[in-house]
Amino acid sequence: MERYEGLSSREAAELLAEHGENAIKEKRRSGALAMFAGQFRDALMMILLAATAASAAMGEISEALTIIAIVFLNAVLGFLQEYRTERTLEKLGELSAPTAEVIRDGARRQIPARELVPGDIALVEAGDRIPADGLVLESAVMCCDESMLTGESDGVEKVPSIPERPCKVYMGSLVTKGRGVIQVTGTGGSTEMGRIAGMLGSIEVGQTPLQKRLAQLSKVIGLGCLVVCAVVAATGILRGEPPFEMLLTGVSLSVAAVPEGLPAIVTIALAMSVGRMVKRNALVRRLHAVETLGCATVICSDKTGTLTENRMTVQELRTPEQIIRLRYQRKGDSFFCGENPVSVRDHTGLRMMLTVAAVCSSAVLTTKKGVDGGIRNQASGEPTEAALLLAAARGGVTREKLGWEVLREQPFDSARKRMTVCAKGPDGTLRVLTKGAPDVLLERCTRYLTQKGEQTLTKEKKDKILAQVAEMGESALRVLAFAWRPAAGPTDVQERDFIFLGLAGLMDPPRQEAFEAVRKCRRAHIRPIMITGDHGVTARAIAQQLKICREGDLVVTGAQLDQWDDHRLKDQLDRVAVFARVTPAHKLRIVRALKEQGNIVAMTGDGVNDAPAIKEADIGVAMGKGGTDVTKEAASVILLDDNFATLVAAVEEGRIIYGNIRKFIRYLLSCNIGEVVTMFFAMLMGMPVPLLPIQILLINLVTDGLPAIALGLEPGEPEVMSRPPRQPDESIFSHGLGATILLRGILIGLTTLGVFGWMLRQGAPLEAARTGALLTLILTQLIHVFECRSETRSLFAVPLSSNPKLVGAVTVSASVAAAAVWWAPAREIFLTAALSGQQLQLIILCCAIVPVISGLVLALRSGKSRRLEE
Repeated sequence: MERYEGLSSREAAELLAEHGENAIKEKRRSGALAMFAGQFRDALMMILLAATAASAAMGEISEALTIIAIVFLNAVLGFLQEYRTERTLEKLGELSAPTAEVIRDGARRQIPARELVPGDIALVEAGDRIPADGLVLESAVMCCDESMLTGESDGVEKVPSIPERPCKVYMGSLVTKGRGVIQVTGTGGSTEMGRIAGMLGSIEVGQTPLQKRLAQLSKVIGLGCLVVCAVVAATGILRGEPPFEMLLTGVSLSVAAVPEGLPAIVTIALAMSVGRMVKRNALVRRLHAVETLGCATVICSDKTGTLTENRMTVQELRTPEQIIRLRYQRKGDSFFCGENPVSVRDHTGLRMMLTVAAVCSSAVLTTKKGVDGGIRNQASGEPTEAALLLAAARGGVTREKLGWEVLREQPFDSARKRMTVCAKGPDGTLRVLTKGAPDVLLERCTRYLTQKGEQTLTKEKKDKILAQVAEMGESALRVLAFAWRPAAGPTDVQERDFIFLGLAGLMDPPRQEAFEAVRKCRRAHIRPIMITGDHGVTARAIAQQLKICREGDLVVTGAQLDQWDDHRLKDQLDRVAVFARVTPAHKLRIVRALKEQGNIVAMTGDGVNDAPAIKEADIGVAMGKGGTDVTKEAASVILLDDNFATLVAAVEEGRIIYGNIRKFIRYLLSCNIGEVVTMFFAMLMGMPVPLLPIQILLINLVTDGLPAIALGLEPGEPEVMSRPPRQPDESIFSHGLGATILLRGILIGLTTLGVFGWMLRQGAPLEAARTGALLTLILTQLIHVFECRSETRSLFAVPLSSNPKLVGAVTVSASVAAAAVWWAPAREIFLTAALSGQQLQLIILCCAIVPVISGLVLALRSGKSRRLEE
């Protein structure tokens, strides 16, 4: 390596000025002020601000201040969530190497990786991150993990470049074995990672389904306010009332019709849901994203590290006579033939094969004390080598325990496809041990080992062994063969006349929790699709194990996808369970095709190659541990434990939160309609105004606050993960919710108006009648909040104990209402009067009748739905 002069300091400085720093330009993050201002870009927030202006114009300063306080609270909550998440992201680890070792001015120097320039000569070794894209000039058995770019879990061997066959390394990949010299060819945005990151800029982020539904709701409320204002003003003018007073009255009613607390309660409910998800290792970057997960119809999942452990393990060992499978359990046996445990000590062939795996290896075995006090084996090095070393250690076979000493080594290379060592055993016996590709190694074997001793390796026996290799390959196993022979001397590494010992099948296994997660997805009518850069055979095998790929499903490769036009892709999309050997552009195309079919698409991933598709998807999910910074920046949700099961829990949480949003929209709008009906019909009937502005304010404070927030904490219903996902264009008032809100609001209003009119006819003072209307309106609303806990069950069918916070909130609200009526200082503020026992009994009776009528309507509707289903 001393023969490389490298760049001079002057050349490097000039190139740095020309090409810029070796860093991917980060998207400029919004400042705190811009982030806060962004919380007000919402139609409902605009309506509330208009209501504030109208209240102030009418002299209702307290009403205006209340609305402003609610709007400000909503903005603060949204800002705090977004700001906290952005700061958390800044603390997540960087992907690129912080420093690099280069040759400058003919000498080795350690420099910040940001200062690398094209033409630099960089030195890398096992454990290093590749600091920039480059060509391999020298390689000493160098192997790189490029799964973050390719999606493949296998290491990639790097050999010196020649003009007709350049060998490249890529920024951010990890050197797992060996060492090498590279010449930098691309830095910063010119790297492969930078190119993929650049694709993100062309993707626009649309509104979430919840934001679309709330926008729709805002239009309905806005139109309703205009209609109420116009009708009331016109009615009063026709009756001969002063036009200006009627206009002010209409505006006052419109303000009463606006659910001021809705934005704040939606934000609080989402923020609390986000808090629960953080405890379950899911970090939500954008508040509304949690609800979007709840309506996902498709989850496109990367394979490596997401559905699998991203860790090569030995699955089975085959001696010439037996198939032995490994079980990776903490206690008990690890090796089984069928259901019978196998003793490595008593099985000569198995013990010899594991000895070759332990001694003929470039990986290093270490031990670590676990939290339970037990000893854990760990292996560092190339993934396949490390997996073999750990499997041998499970059988109690390690180089140190057995006392083997390696005297001579012939390392693995892609041309020979094998590794061979000469080693001395504990008894001084010299042996040549080898492992490698089965077809290559079998050609160098003349005998094979059985429990009875050595046998001649005939052509027929070779064919049977190769048939076993093919069978293992179809199960997505990477197969290696093992052999040994007596050595002629301490330097003997000739690869001939070996005794065949057996085969090992390795794979990156599925995560255990992924099995249950996929099953839950199926039950929830969510379609899982695997999208990976790995081989089709491997991808199919993993997908079949997880039940992602079922009978009749297709596995489509990137090469096939290139031959399909968009029309054929959409035509075949419903049958495809796995996309294999795909590029970042393929992933982007697949996600767009799914969205064009009307799906709500969730896309998971960890590598840079996943980032464009993650940003394009309706909900992008990045891995917190293994994910790259580019991927995390593009995602809406980050799984801090890289666990697919956490994603399923987030989907469930999303469904629960949307159900709760529907519940308190039902509650708030029913209550507001009740208020409007009370005021509107009283005016039409020529009655006195039943409620004063200060009393309307009290109602909103008592009923729209704590009870609605507590309703947002309602636990999920048992069948929440058994229902199909909502249709993307489904109205927030679907499934009869709009009719339910209207009916219940009218009942609340008519009940209040009935009590008000009855008390006036009984000769009660106007102040007492208004107090009766006030109490009736509050109590009917507080009873109604319990009806809103379920859309399919009556308030008597849902136990109070499942949401004690709601019981507490209603108790507090009822106490405040009672104080406003029976506490003298409060009566002066709210202009109320103490009621008699008879009047109170009437109010309670009328309030109790309303849920009975609603319950009958719900029962009739449920019976009709069941008959239609039958």
